[in-house]
Amino acid sequence: MASSTIAKFSDELSAAAAQAGASVVTIFGRRRLPSSGVVWRQGVVVTAEHTIQREEELGVLLGGNKRVSAKLTGRDPGTDLAVLKFDSDAQVPEFGDSTQLKLANLVLALGRTRAGHLVASAGIIGGLGREIRTWRGGRIDQSIRLDLELYPGFSGGPLVGVEGKVLGINTSGLGRGRAVTIPIATVNRVVDELLEKGYIARPYLGIAMQPVRIPESARGKLKSAPAGGLMVLHVESGSPADKAGIVLGDVIVELHSTSSMRRHVPRL
Repeated sequence: MASSTIAKFSDELSAAAAQAGASVVTIFGRRRLPSSGVVWRQGVVVTAEHTIQREEELGVLLGGNKRVSAKLTGRDPGTDLAVLKFDSDAQVPEFGDSTQLKLANLVLALGRTRAGHLVASAGIIGGLGREIRTWRGGRIDQSIRLDLELYPGFSGGPLVGVEGKVLGINTSGLGRGRAVTIPIATVNRVVDELLEKGYIARPYLGIAMQPVRIPESARGKLKSAPAGGLMVLHVESGSPADKAGIVLGDVIVELHSTSSMRRHVPRL
């Protein structure tokens, strides 16, 4: 009885992989090792941004070993997502609701090899959390940590539930080598903007800083009296900070933003 139950569950997992796997593709966007991707909409493939190392001569291997050329529409390093467009019919997966995931739920990570073979890795949801900011400035609507192995080439492939529904895009490019999933809500939001603009509009200053203490003798010159500030170590050429007149060695103690991104920054 137990063996028949396990066999049935095993067959259900296999069916889930096959169902979602029909929309998983191989992406040829870097030397040596290709990556995986998902046909997110008709004619649109989503993959992991860090795996696209060239922007010309991109190829996509669809199910059935049909190879087509693709064009990079946009990329967002902040969320590690890239969107490619191609001109061919392909199967779009059924999407699930990642907000309904529970800790320790069984999930699959899918990918495709250079030869077009569907491959899988099984594990559980290792952690769930609220919205997070990535170290590259992107907003991820839901934190999903995976307890499974993302093998080489798996980044850009889908996270799949036991019902065969796609729950997000997997990557090792956001968690410093750790397997994480970019949830459906984030992917849809980023895809919409990349298809419309080709990039994600995200405000930034364009400076590198480190915290420093402000001497007592200098605090009297300020309207407020902060104990510390941020010393500017680098200013990116042409950045909002550069246009606002920030220079190397400035100590920022207050920030007033405007829609033009210009800054009034008291200096010491």
